[in-house]
Amino acid sequence: MSDQPIPFIKSRGIKMPKNPDVIRPRTRKALRRHEYEGYEADAVMKIAREGDSILELGGGIGYISTLIGAHKPVKQIHSFEANPMLIDYIRSAHALNGVENAHVHNALLAPRKGPPRDFYVRQNFLASALDPNTGPEDGIVSVEKVEVRGINTVFKEVKPDVLICDIEGGEADLLPALKYDKLRAAVIELHPQWIGATGVRAVFEAMHEAGLTYYPRWSYRKVVVFRREW
Repeated sequence: MSDQPIPFIKSRGIKMPKNPDVIRPRTRKALRRHEYEGYEADAVMKIAREGDSILELGGGIGYISTLIGAHKPVKQIHSFEANPMLIDYIRSAHALNGVENAHVHNALLAPRKGPPRDFYVRQNFLASALDPNTGPEDGIVSVEKVEVRGINTVFKEVKPDVLICDIEGGEADLLPALKYDKLRAAVIELHPQWIGATGVRAVFEAMHEAGLTYYPRWSYRKVVVFRREW
């Protein structure tokens, strides 16, 4: 095993591995300026408390889960990411920062459990998607099968206090299926360009059904915060 240190980029006090397959120039610049997922990062750092169980839907490069795990004394973090090419990178970010209470799942959630879905991996890992027509016309290098788990089964297993959701427009179809009333707070990045007014309304109604209320003080633009108590 090599003893060479892992090159990294420092952002908000955490180290993100400098893997060129994942960290492209634009992402690298945003990390260095502490702007990567800035609004979402600001919100989750205000919300996360000691002893929390956190469920993250859309783990991305693992930035948010690493940030929480490194800076907040939470009980556990369960991060779900559909892109199989990002799983090892997320785990390496956790390891580099000494985050030991984060669990990474290569799966996506749906209103109910279903058969595995095709996931289209592109040369640019961050452009990979469930829809082959999303992103550049070329560049697909493989098609991987991704596990589909039911949202309510996962919530019963994890029993989260806090939900973090950034699933590129899937929030409008997924969250209305949620039947769980133990959340203290949620941070959701909306994608109105894809879900429209009807989808945004569906997300707000789903959170209200879960006993949470929109909290404007910690919300900004497309990142919306919901809390049980103000």
